[in-house]
Amino acid sequence: MLVLTRKIGQSIRIGDNIVIKIVNVDGSQVKIGIEAPKGMAIFREELYEKLKESNIEALNTAKELKLDELLLKTENSMNKVGASQNKEQKDDNS
Repeated sequence: MLVLTRKIGQSIRIGDNIVIKIVNVDGSQVKIGIEAPKGMAIFREELYEKLKESNIEALNTAKELKLDELLLKTENSMNKVGASQNKEQKDDNS
């Protein structure tokens, strides 16, 4: 990790198109401004972690739904086969 000391109004540049500027310091709080390309997502760490957890949960739910859907399709197929076999047996007995 790179640690830098900056004063109000000073900036840090990351690559060609990201600038982080110290806007204000008030006690233990530091306000920063971030200039970055419009398409770049910027999150506070705690929100990023919540978003990541939410995405993982959604993925797991989707996997469970797909598994449930697959089980239901399999069950339906087995029921159709069973019904078909029952019909064949009835036809044979007639």
